[in-house]
Amino acid sequence: MVAILGYSPQQITEAVQDMYTAVADRPDTHFHFPVGREALRFLGYAAGDADPLPDGVAESFAGVGNPFTAHAMKPGDTTLDIGAGAGNDSLIAASKVGTEGQVIALDLTAAMTRKLRCHAGDRYPNVEVIQASAEHLPLADESIDSITSNGALNLVPDKRQAIREMFRVLRPGGRLQLADVVINRPVNVNCDSDPRLWVECVVGATVEDSLLAMLGDEGFDNVRILRRLDYFAHSPSLQTREIAESFGAHSIELTAERAGQAPRWWQKWLRRGHPERLLGDLHRRGFLGVAALVLALLSCYGALAAVGMVTALGLGMALNPGLWAGTIGLFTILAMVFIAAGFRRHRSVTPAALALIGSVLVLYALFVNYGVITELTGFVFLIGAATRDLNLRRREEAERLGLKGRNHT
Repeated sequence: MVAILGYSPQQITEAVQDMYTAVADRPDTHFHFPVGREALRFLGYAAGDADPLPDGVAESFAGVGNPFTAHAMKPGDTTLDIGAGAGNDSLIAASKVGTEGQVIALDLTAAMTRKLRCHAGDRYPNVEVIQASAEHLPLADESIDSITSNGALNLVPDKRQAIREMFRVLRPGGRLQLADVVINRPVNVNCDSDPRLWVECVVGATVEDSLLAMLGDEGFDNVRILRRLDYFAHSPSLQTREIAESFGAHSIELTAERAGQAPRWWQKWLRRGHPERLLGDLHRRGFLGVAALVLALLSCYGALAAVGMVTALGLGMALNPGLWAGTIGLFTILAMVFIAAGFRRHRSVTPAALALIGSVLVLYALFVNYGVITELTGFVFLIGAATRDLNLRRREEAERLGLKGRNHT
């Protein structure tokens, strides 16, 4: 993954480190997300888990859920905490795995790992602190019994790689408990003007269904959501609450188990290429109109080209005129409907009007009085409608993210 939404993984990493260095060193600062013991309380941590935490650790808590609802840890486990932060979940995990177990607390930010080492000290001898990235875990294959993570994956540029690493280090049958931010509609707008958006809003989050699918793609079984939380309702930032609401951002707590073997490459691609997933992704990104229009054009001119090539090779082939026209007409109508549906996002009638004109011209040419110019003109109107719809959708996203007036393409 070379660049994401206009900026590089390195820029994202630096932005994440800057933000969480501030959470570690200056927890009393105003953040867009809730921190400290108050956050532990409204996220539902049991008093028996949260109350014994050292104040210096609890004050820098910045989780988005309570992954311990999954009860994934057992006494004697070797547990990995990915994105451990100041170590709240690591220290809770240490008590759950017991003296025979071990907790490896891994975080990207040096200030967080320093803080955790300072407060863990001799009081938690079974906690080992490591500074590293979730995308490149410095651990041996199949060396971990259970993994916990709280609000880390949404900050990782290459989420699929991070999930692949989780699978690699877990033993077969190993358990995953995860709390993270997800969204209902993806962010498509270019956010290159400010990489801090990755850590200050929902830009880095994954669509909920996509996150569950990625876990399955990489070999996790029994993936189950245990709880959904309106996490951003507790944000002290009005802008963050509004952005979260517009993208359907919330947090989830889930559990999963590692399968015995990793899926083969072709199994992964079959899952990723499933029509239901592809259509769902096109719908969320506003590309159904474009896809239907492409199919209409392929049905029309692609079929003609195919017949011409076959005929040139001396092979006989004929199109059924009624079926051919009906297929083109169907995709044309679908393109118009999907483009017009963009009104719900951007409140502009222009794409719908252009799509209506275009579809009427194409259908007139197909079923009333064929004329190549009429048909071509209709498709030109539809292309203009689809382009305008996509631009308006991106502009609406940019305005919600506070990027109005900047480059959204």
